[in-house]
Amino acid sequence: MEELNKNGFSVIHNVFPSSECMRILDHLSNWKVGRSRAGTRHLMSCPAISSLANDKRLIALASTPLSEPAIPYRATLFEKSPKSNWLVVWHQDTSLPLSRKLDGSEWGPWSCKAGVTYARAPSWALERVVTLRVHLDHCASENGPLRVIPGSHNKGVLTENEIGAITNTQASTECVVPAGGVLLMKSLIIHASSKSKSKTPRRILHIEYAPQAGIGTGIHLAVA
Repeated sequence: MEELNKNGFSVIHNVFPSSECMRILDHLSNWKVGRSRAGTRHLMSCPAISSLANDKRLIALASTPLSEPAIPYRATLFEKSPKSNWLVVWHQDTSLPLSRKLDGSEWGPWSCKAGVTYARAPSWALERVVTLRVHLDHCASENGPLRVIPGSHNKGVLTENEIGAITNTQASTECVVPAGGVLLMKSLIIHASSKSKSKTPRRILHIEYAPQAGIGTGIHLAVA
């Protein structure tokens, strides 16, 4: 995991065969809860996706950078297609789902989405989680791949102006990943994606993991 620690992301090829990707897509096609234009949120409530998130291959990939056994707490499907095309501007993933509100100025602002409480988290908490993006389709340059700023995960939680200054002066990398591959990424890495220019769908399961022991005393992540 040297690449992940240094650059904030790493691509692992051939984690799932095409038959498993198709089976996952079949399950997702029948799951309508939480669906929006960009995809489907709160997928840990879907038994098939919860089972996948706990698959030993993904648990092993997530546990290594966390240096202890990992557990999934949030799963989201991001889907781009000719009927649902969208872009994401440069940002960091700084929001965590929590079982209850916490005291102290480190956390917040707070929000509630589909009954789940979210808060902007401090950098030390975000450094305790890792994201695995399971690519169910081949993701090439033309269908809106994730773009990242290598090494930006080491700069802590940044303001919009700070993110803009970095993206204007540092080169980005496209994360081209074949179907069945997994992109590991740190929450604090600066990332974005453009609209797809292809008629081929781009479907990605974005699964977030934390240590089984938790990220801090008295802090309990909600399962979403």
